[in-house]
Amino acid sequence: MAKPQALVLTGFGINCDYETEEAFSLAGAGAERMHVNDLIANPALLERFQILVVPGGFSFGDNIASGKVLANKLKYRLGEAFLDFLRADRLVLGICNGFQVLVKLGVLPGGEEQNVRQTATVTFNDSGKFEDRWVRLQVEPGSRCVFTRGMDWLELPVRHGEGKFYVGDRALLEKLARDGQFALRYSMPDGSRPAAYPANPNGSEEDIAGVCDPSGRIFGLMPHPEAFVHRYQHPRWTRGNGDGEEGRGLKIFRNAVEYFG
Repeated sequence: MAKPQALVLTGFGINCDYETEEAFSLAGAGAERMHVNDLIANPALLERFQILVVPGGFSFGDNIASGKVLANKLKYRLGEAFLDFLRADRLVLGICNGFQVLVKLGVLPGGEEQNVRQTATVTFNDSGKFEDRWVRLQVEPGSRCVFTRGMDWLELPVRHGEGKFYVGDRALLEKLARDGQFALRYSMPDGSRPAAYPANPNGSEEDIAGVCDPSGRIFGLMPHPEAFVHRYQHPRWTRGNGDGEEGRGLKIFRNAVEYFG
């Protein structure tokens, strides 16, 4: 069977595209970086890919709000081609700034069922400052997320100033939990919750670090899995914390590839 093809967007301040491309290549996908403008000029290019990725960075300098400008650009310039991709049996991944984009697009947490209508946001950290640290994450049992299958916990770095996932509607938050849309939660170093600062680096509701849509095919997270695909990328790898031959973040990309196996 041919390798699934992953399209990794780049341009306008996105700066984790090379690492994300490498992560998908290591996981067994065919990965290609493409400038946002090139995709907008020819939306039919989406048909070549099974996975669409919006990587981390600072798209459009975080103007207005992190991810908002790029979200509008994708929403209003890709149009039906983008919606068709969401509705097909394909995968979408948003990392850090990409997560912000997907939330402000409205595809997370509601997916296409919400008709691309924003129902949540990712906003300023409670600490009031940029957070750059490694965090412990618990994989939510029973989550529908394709990308976190077979995982229980992992450690990844965060680096963001606007990472607080906020819904503001308790009924919707409870529905997301019931529907298995919480994928990752920040935890204390021993795996317990709730996670106090700095274990929860931004103050996200319910310690939420990553969510998926109702189908589990669209996934966004604030931490950076592409930054831990080799064991020696862990800051304590010489002390045994980079357990195994590969970084735990690589499993997220492997799961995406195996979905099409």
